[in-house]
Amino acid sequence: MFSKKPITIQQQIAQLQKRGLQISNVPLAEKYLANISYYRLGEYWYVMQADKEQHIFKPKSRFTDVVALYNFDAELRLLLFDVIEKIEISLRTKLIYNLSHEIDPWWFCNSEIFIDRLQFTRTLAKIEEEITRARSKDITIKNHFKKHKDDLRFPPSWKSLEQVSFGNLSKLYGNLTHKVNSKDSIAQEFGAVNHTYLPSWLQSIAQIRNFCAHHSRLWNRNLPGTVKLLPKPPNPWITDIDNVPKQHEFSKLYVHMCLMKYLLNTIQPNNQFTTRLNDLFVKYPNVDPNALGMKPDWDKEPLWQ
Repeated sequence: MFSKKPITIQQQIAQLQKRGLQISNVPLAEKYLANISYYRLGEYWYVMQADKEQHIFKPKSRFTDVVALYNFDAELRLLLFDVIEKIEISLRTKLIYNLSHEIDPWWFCNSEIFIDRLQFTRTLAKIEEEITRARSKDITIKNHFKKHKDDLRFPPSWKSLEQVSFGNLSKLYGNLTHKVNSKDSIAQEFGAVNHTYLPSWLQSIAQIRNFCAHHSRLWNRNLPGTVKLLPKPPNPWITDIDNVPKQHEFSKLYVHMCLMKYLLNTIQPNNQFTTRLNDLFVKYPNVDPNALGMKPDWDKEPLWQ
């Protein structure tokens, strides 16, 4: 049975020092541990431990380096959240526009245009929850139901889908039947050629968005999702064959950031993603880029120019 007792912040610091972590400014460390839990910071000092069973640190391991890793990760999440926001809004816009014209404004309720009917039912139930929540808060949704009391349908897609999460948007897109022309045309607009590749990209990005939204660690994290890479991308990509991530490297963040950059380049060609990411590595020189799966001279590749 689990038998560990909670310990005070002072005891936490004493324990870390006993295990070999250098803490030069104890009052500052106390301040950090009062606002960032021992367990959360432990995700960043774990790699500094030579003996992970006894939690003994490697020589010259410093608390300041732990904090730097933590701050790097926090700023990385903010950067990626900003990038993903642009991708999410673009996907939402393309889905609403293309499918409303091809099918009708209530296409997202039409089971006939989706492959997996069970997944469609589950996604629609989640959309209903999101719209129900918005009905009491969002002025557009409130006014729609007030004005159209006798219309028992959801509001049209340009109102309803503004309330829907990126995860549910990606599921709607991925589940569209291949007979729907918009599935390929949206992929083409993003430079993804056809419907074969884009769904896995969106699912990956939606997952990372959730990590960002819940303040979860991205640095040195193994991502469970996988993606399909284009064999011949129509837009600038990675030209050095040795720098193209391999299948076993898909658990690292780098390949997923590459896909974000690829999509962002179609939305905002003159974006600052490369500069902002590179500035982070300059600001935090103790961060090992390999923990993210970064490739040598990654910023020199056409994709990142």
